[in-house]
Amino acid sequence: MTEYIQATDTLHSIADRYPETVAVFMSNGFPQMEDATQREQFGKMITLDAALAMKNLNRETFISLLHEVISAERNSADLTLARPEAINEDGLNVVGLLPCPIRIPLLEQYNSFAEETGLRGVNTELKAASVGTQWVADNLAGITSSEELPDLFMSAGFDLFFDLEKIGRFREQGVFADLVQYTDENPLFAGRDLRDPSGNYSVISVVPAIFLINTAELKGREIPRSWVDLLEPEWERSVSLPVGDFDLFNAILLNIHDRYGDKGVEKLGRSMLLSMHPAQMIKSNRMKQKRPSVTIMPYFFTKTAKEGGTMQPIWPEDGAIISPIFMLAKKKRGAELQPIVDFFASKAVGETLSHQGLFPSLHPEVDNKLPADAPMMWLGWDKILKNDLSDEIARCEELFNRSVQGGEI
Repeated sequence: MTEYIQATDTLHSIADRYPETVAVFMSNGFPQMEDATQREQFGKMITLDAALAMKNLNRETFISLLHEVISAERNSADLTLARPEAINEDGLNVVGLLPCPIRIPLLEQYNSFAEETGLRGVNTELKAASVGTQWVADNLAGITSSEELPDLFMSAGFDLFFDLEKIGRFREQGVFADLVQYTDENPLFAGRDLRDPSGNYSVISVVPAIFLINTAELKGREIPRSWVDLLEPEWERSVSLPVGDFDLFNAILLNIHDRYGDKGVEKLGRSMLLSMHPAQMIKSNRMKQKRPSVTIMPYFFTKTAKEGGTMQPIWPEDGAIISPIFMLAKKKRGAELQPIVDFFASKAVGETLSHQGLFPSLHPEVDNKLPADAPMMWLGWDKILKNDLSDEIARCEELFNRSVQGGEI
């Protein structure tokens, strides 16, 4: 693998050269990396090695993850079938925003599938989720008819597919169809009702949000083992939240609001640390005491924790909040799309999602290597289909941000 970065590089230099790494830093307890001014202020003063030591993250695993994300962006032209000079105006348009940790292996599988099946005339763009938001803004914001939509689209999260002013408005027009042909349920998802009863959306996998506990920062407090625990006053200004991971953070906001109402979202805002500048933490004894006790992150990132270290992963007892990876297919092109849908819903792809990305698969035959009764917090189709989720998200964000800024609960 190309060595893009070194442990001695500063955070600023890494983010400046490879903007796609910002999402990785944000998901691992550095939310200030999203802001250019804050990156400028502290990023030049701290090396990657020092930052990882401060967060007690495994250096080798974390750097490998950064390299995967960078490779996903730098090598996309070599691994994606769609190229400007080869666009087929009458062909299928397949678009995906794929989680960074598994994008490269999925692209390799997809290319092998295309070669083996003789797939031709398919325009494919499979972007890394961390850098795909601009693609969404550029390509979907101005869509006025279903003809302009991709024929197959994959993405995690609730915002994109369910916004009634964007793609969600075409649902009521009967544009989409669930083409996944599972006849059985995966044991992990049996009885969880992730299959869309309206027959529009497919779910092929989920991104679980779990806790990573810094046991050195508990200060006499018991380890929080549920979301409701984190809403207690003792965890105020103690939690790092994946605010920059919009798909997962929106799922967290929606589920907390569904379970615990406005007060729950406001309490979640109160739990978040206001200041997490690494340079300040290193230089100030006061700020050293403000290191997060709990980091909320995708299950995948538990791989970065050192074995036997102070960071302890916890699967919440009231359920890991899940952000589904959805697949949306056009009904009228169903026959043409079916082989591609079958590929993305296959056991092989499911095992890549589950085993390499720790994104549990819904394929019936995939061993997700989790207990069948592992609790999950799932918003549910009744809530999803009967509400404008974009409005719900906006309201939750307002409540959350007001609370973070010190508003009254």
